[in-house]
Amino acid sequence: MGRWASLSEKSRQELLQARAFLAAVAEPPAQALARFVAERGARAAVDAILRKRAPAPVLAEVEARRGEVSGEQLLRAGDAAGLRLLIPEGPEWPAEAFAELAGAREVDLPDVAEPLALWVRGRAELAEVAEQAVGVVGARAASGYGEHVAAEFGHDLAQAGFTVVSGAAYGIDGAAHRGALSAGGRTVAFLACGADVDYPAGHSRLLRAIADQGVVVSEYPPGTPPRKHRFLVRNRLIAAMGQATVVVEAGARSGAANTANTADLLGRPVLAVPGPVTSQNSVGCHSMVRSGQAVLVTRAAEVVELLSPLGVHPAEAIAGRSRATDRLHPDARRVYDALTGMVSAADVELARDCGLPLKRVRAVLPELELDGFARRTEGGWSPVAT
Repeated sequence: MGRWASLSEKSRQELLQARAFLAAVAEPPAQALARFVAERGARAAVDAILRKRAPAPVLAEVEARRGEVSGEQLLRAGDAAGLRLLIPEGPEWPAEAFAELAGAREVDLPDVAEPLALWVRGRAELAEVAEQAVGVVGARAASGYGEHVAAEFGHDLAQAGFTVVSGAAYGIDGAAHRGALSAGGRTVAFLACGADVDYPAGHSRLLRAIADQGVVVSEYPPGTPPRKHRFLVRNRLIAAMGQATVVVEAGARSGAANTANTADLLGRPVLAVPGPVTSQNSVGCHSMVRSGQAVLVTRAAEVVELLSPLGVHPAEAIAGRSRATDRLHPDARRVYDALTGMVSAADVELARDCGLPLKRVRAVLPELELDGFARRTEGGWSPVAT
């Protein structure tokens, strides 16, 4: 951030134009181009490409688009579409999240490279929301069970302070995003098209809600249409952004399994939710657990437990799982439980119902009244809803 602040406005604009050009001139993940940019810098790389003085592998990646791309025009198009361009030199870049992608590219792992720039729409700052994030992915043709579980994971992870990262697809992705939004939490959607393109179209309202409460992200220029191969390419960003990836439902060969494989490749934990043994949607999850690639999880608290520092109990992080009555003495909870099934009850009746001595019940009832769980009435005692 300090280096960015020290740059002149002209230098910043030149960097943005260079990065916009680089992100569009080759189809991601462009490993040779990413390596060249890391070695030479963005502006020098653009100059070498335009003069055809870049290494042959780089020129091969950019050949089809080299004369068709203008960084300046892309920035204008992004501004018109309500997008902003994030670059590695800028303050909003989640450098730590993408460091593993750069490392994987440096050791020549196939089909892996860091993004050269990112187009975003939304109010949140990507670097901030990336500090504590979990990917939640799964089948598009999800079952009702899968969508329910994904929504619960999204909701509870958001309540625990985690950003929920997914791909905005139908099924598990959409349910996870909605769960996070319903908890008032932050969520990030990585798209396989331009960040200004509502895809799938049926999720246009969801994408607007994500942008209002989080951020919609793409490495593709404004207006780029979705293509089948781009979904698999996009998945590496979801895997890199999350401290862990949770797979709720996945077929044996699926995009969710691809995301899990990339997360595993990057050394990030993979967690899988079990499903019915008869469900094809859960074959991938069960296979990941059986092979040892994934840890079995059934609720968000188990994800939080895996990612929490030693000594922090997951229940402390997920406030949504606690009840107001949890802080009551066990005897007080027993009396309150008995009371909740009645409109009005005498202390003798409550003692008989909960099995505590009458003297103890009479001592507990005023405590429940003070704590707002019960009130005294003409007919005895009535519960107060919590």
